[in-house]
Amino acid sequence: MPEISRFLGIVIAMYYNDHSPPHFHAKYGTFEITVRIADGVVEGRFPRRALSLVLEWYSAHQAELLEDWSLARERRALRRIDPLE
Repeated sequence: MPEISRFLGIVIAMYYNDHSPPHFHAKYGTFEITVRIADGVVEGRFPRRALSLVLEWYSAHQAELLEDWSLARERRALRRIDPLE
């Protein structure tokens, strides 16, 4: 699973052969969620504070996430996205 960002113990990644709709994965300890890029819908469970941080990061990087999704579909190297600071 190619990691595209990491911040505050949260790892953000995308799979190359993942299903539509476009989304990314976030892991924090034993928790994992997927977030749809188009509308921010979350599936899975995450601690409230960590979820808030992921959604803040997602809002700031939605266009870059769509670019990485396109790269993943073409099986090209994904670009790193700046972490939340």
